[in-house]
Amino acid sequence: MRRNSVGHMDQGAGRPAVTDDALSAATLERLSTWIAGQRWYGGNAGLPRLRALGSYELPTGTPDVAAHALLVMDEAPARPVLYQVPVTLRRAPSGVAEEHLIGTLDDGTLVFDGPHDPVFTRALLELLTGGTVAIDSGVTAQGRLSGTDAAGRVDPGSLVSRVLTGEQSNSSIIYEPREPGAARPLICKVYRRLHHGENPDVTLPTALAEGGSPHVPASIGALTGTWDDVGRESGRATGHLAFAQEFLPGVEDAWRVALRAAATGEPFAGPARELGVATAEVHASLAAAFGTRAATRERDLRAVEAWHRRLGTAVREVPALAPHRSAIEAVYARAEDATWPALQRIHGDLHLGQVVAAPGRPWVLLDFEGEPLRPMAERTGNDLALRDVAGMLRSFDYATGSVAQSGGASDDDLRAWAGVARRAYLDGYAEVAGEDPRAHRDLLAALELDKAVYEAIYETRTRPAWVTIPLTAIDRLLAGADPAS
Repeated sequence: MRRNSVGHMDQGAGRPAVTDDALSAATLERLSTWIAGQRWYGGNAGLPRLRALGSYELPTGTPDVAAHALLVMDEAPARPVLYQVPVTLRRAPSGVAEEHLIGTLDDGTLVFDGPHDPVFTRALLELLTGGTVAIDSGVTAQGRLSGTDAAGRVDPGSLVSRVLTGEQSNSSIIYEPREPGAARPLICKVYRRLHHGENPDVTLPTALAEGGSPHVPASIGALTGTWDDVGRESGRATGHLAFAQEFLPGVEDAWRVALRAAATGEPFAGPARELGVATAEVHASLAAAFGTRAATRERDLRAVEAWHRRLGTAVREVPALAPHRSAIEAVYARAEDATWPALQRIHGDLHLGQVVAAPGRPWVLLDFEGEPLRPMAERTGNDLALRDVAGMLRSFDYATGSVAQSGGASDDDLRAWAGVARRAYLDGYAEVAGEDPRAHRDLLAALELDKAVYEAIYETRTRPAWVTIPLTAIDRLLAGADPAS
């Protein structure tokens, strides 16, 4: 059965290859059907409308197998989205499951989703760690190592790969040694949605790792790309294509740890306090690496305006919020008039699911991309460290809300558990930071409310049955019944 065509045979080279013809309008139209079915596709309805920007080739060293990454712009949404689509072209399906077949060319060449093809994954790691440059059709990609001993830790030939399940906005490839203990396992995140400028998911953990922080995995390296962008004065854009880190096997995320504790009534004060310590230490390291700036009313009024814009969206999409709008706006007004602490780089989307417990290590923070619904420009600037604190406080509430959904414990017991966890987290944070977040009560309340409003939008769009969790929190916060006080 023939499916989407994305290339043609380069008969002169004796192997498959992608060329400009492969990125024709007809080809992209067929490719859009496959993209629309992927977890990382950002469209809500209908097929993407794709326009080719170019591609880069990854040398494989394998006869009859070519590896490329296509850059295609989806112009269907109001704000176009640039996708990276890695592919391999093979004469035979050796070593790749049929479920990862994108299509078959007219001459019988098979086109696979690159991250699921071991030839692609090895070529990717070699490019990323080799410091070499890959150029094909209008796109340049170059690898850069992180840390002084990164090269000595990476031997692509000694590793086998698999794709992490459950990934949504990106594709994460796990590289593990063929023989246990023969090499350090790695994880490489292939970014599916690209943008010009830094990706905080690369720059922040890299800076933390190079600064010696124990709260992030060791950084291995990144792949940076340059492509045409008619919207920029230079005509070219530059951004991150992939990022590799140390992979920590045998970990359990803090969400599962907290969920189990909340369901059984197990005390969580100790782990929560250590989470507060880890958060404050990461904030201190980020401030040292990137600096801070004083808050100014003119510049930071934009943050307050963002709260109001988000609230306006929420009221339109979540009717139950309409009666609370004026009360929420009053909290925002008090926060606007409060004294704001210095701003700095932060995690941006901190919650229990972004933290893991690794054997022999303190809590480790992952995924520094920031909130996926926030524009990237808002995720790459200085922000209030209290935003991360508010995110974690909301996550404790989510843990108890999840248990309540399943009827695992009484409401009174869950509220008490969350109160203890929240207070312990803030105590641990204050111990390291030298200032208690509760000293900025109005600002912290506004940030937690803004986060709950964000959650109400997200749940309404994706999991309507869960929207009661943020709505209940909004009622509690507006009533002033904050167990962390």
